[in-house]
Amino acid sequence: MRDKAAERWGTYEAFHVLLGDKRVADIVITHHARLRYQDRIDRTNGEVDNIARWAWECLKQGRITPYYRNEEDVYLVDDDLVMVAEFAELQGECDLQGNPVHRMIIVTFLGRMSETIELRDLKSYYSWLRHSRRMTLMKNSRKRR
Repeated sequence: MRDKAAERWGTYEAFHVLLGDKRVADIVITHHARLRYQDRIDRTNGEVDNIARWAWECLKQGRITPYYRNEEDVYLVDDDLVMVAEFAELQGECDLQGNPVHRMIIVTFLGRMSETIELRDLKSYYSWLRHSRRMTLMKNSRKRR
């Protein structure tokens, strides 16, 4: 998303956007995130460029917020859409003050809280998921004996 020309001639988009303590200068959409976006968000507009452009606009408008206060991997878009993102420093790149800039790697889209109620409390949902998988594995191991 960096160095994209804006609508007017001779102007450019902002070099980076602040998200918490990260200075995001680029967005990368993984293959898994693209598939999840098509399955759970928008079936008609699932091209990587369109998703990245949409995410960049959300980032610039301040519509992306952390899901939990102290964690930096799960984010909410428009207080409804839950996505997982990682950050990597861009080597050799810094802002005007010398601070490092980051690449936002969108790993997956978990879905909308308005459609999937379990996403409202991710910690308890993943705890339940781990417990149910463990119990399934234990039941299967008992059958094999």
